[in-house]
Amino acid sequence: MKNARTSHFRDVQSGSSWLERLRISLGLRGSADAGSAPDAIAPLDQAKRLAAALLSERGEASGAVVARELHDVLRGLDADDRSRFHRHLATNFLPDAAALRAAAQAYLAGATAESAARLAQAADPPRQELLRRMNMATGGTGALVAMRKELTAHLRDEPALKSLDGDLKHLFASWFNRGFLELRRIDWQSPAALLDKLIAYEAVHEIQGWDDLRRRLAPDRRCFAFFHPALPGEPLIFVEVALVQGLAGAVQPLLVQDGDDDAARQRAQRADTAIFYSISNCQDGLRGVSFGNFLIKQVVEELKAELPHLTRFSTLSPVPGFRRWLTGTLADASAADAAALAELKIDGWWRDASRSEALRPWLMHHCAAYLTRPVASKPPIDPVARFHLGNGARLERINWLGNAAPRGIEESFGIMVNYLYDPGTIEANHETFAHDGTVVRSPDVDALIMARQRREASALN
Repeated sequence: MKNARTSHFRDVQSGSSWLERLRISLGLRGSADAGSAPDAIAPLDQAKRLAAALLSERGEASGAVVARELHDVLRGLDADDRSRFHRHLATNFLPDAAALRAAAQAYLAGATAESAARLAQAADPPRQELLRRMNMATGGTGALVAMRKELTAHLRDEPALKSLDGDLKHLFASWFNRGFLELRRIDWQSPAALLDKLIAYEAVHEIQGWDDLRRRLAPDRRCFAFFHPALPGEPLIFVEVALVQGLAGAVQPLLVQDGDDDAARQRAQRADTAIFYSISNCQDGLRGVSFGNFLIKQVVEELKAELPHLTRFSTLSPVPGFRRWLTGTLADASAADAAALAELKIDGWWRDASRSEALRPWLMHHCAAYLTRPVASKPPIDPVARFHLGNGARLERINWLGNAAPRGIEESFGIMVNYLYDPGTIEANHETFAHDGTVVRSPDVDALIMARQRREASALN
């Protein structure tokens, strides 16, 4: 028995003889040598047979070989055949209906811990085990992340793919949990390949080449990212931080080139506030797997340890849903609201001081109302607000023309928001928001909400 086992693993380690026998057993004729191609079966069918073989294997060593072969075949498929393979995964490898029914009946007859465990096991689709085994190959995690990125583009048109997407998301939530993530600071001395990825992945404020990136990594700036050992050199998410005095209300001054490194070091020493001004998710295939909440809180701790003179930690965030919400809400507007909306359609209104100041109280009030609506409102609460409020931040300040770039004007009429992360109140704020959706906010925000009501009451009197 020992000799048979030793012989088996020798075959697996060498790869060729064992894999050749597998190919022959599956009807995949051809040599196991790299670069050879079976001559009797279409590549898509090869992939389907290898997937079935992978699920039937019991040895981890042999499973890794089959997984590697499957990924090799998948990389050679064209886009249409990859889509067909995704549909094959989504519509096959389902739970055994009879076993699931029996387990459900047993649970209903006696709801014990054991019957619940058997029901959960019966409901777990074999597809998840197949995906786990596909992950055993070198580079398997990255290949599965790329698979999810590709299939999510088709979810709206092909709802059947949602089960596969759900299985991948479920597995990624486990594989990419906080215990496996590594926080690293990125600076100008980091590898060039990594710095190039920051330029490509920046999703909030576009980085205009290497000079712009150097400014964002200056001594009065910080950049941190999460990494995972299965994706070496690939950031999962990164945050850019500016060390400043006071609560920054506009993003353009944070982005411009300003002085040399010595001046930047002096600004860092004088700073009392860390402004998180950009958070970018890097891997589309990991969409929906939460990293940002851990990232911000850990970076706060890192900055407190490095720079104990910092007393305030805040974001400078966009309000991406405000314009869409406002124009939809005021579709049947009063005469005054209709007149304000008409003013906002004038190109360059924000550069006309008199026009801009006339619109300011009206827009600021509506933005405050938008950000403090109940969580159950329709349309849903602003996604950036939900993220930070759910993490325990406080809605601290709403900033007029905080981003006058075209994207800022298009999304929110230039308005930006500070969400304050106070380490002493984060947990209480999170519990308040999670319990009933109450938005913890500063008196300044309350004043914006009440100002219009006072003006309207005064006009009636």
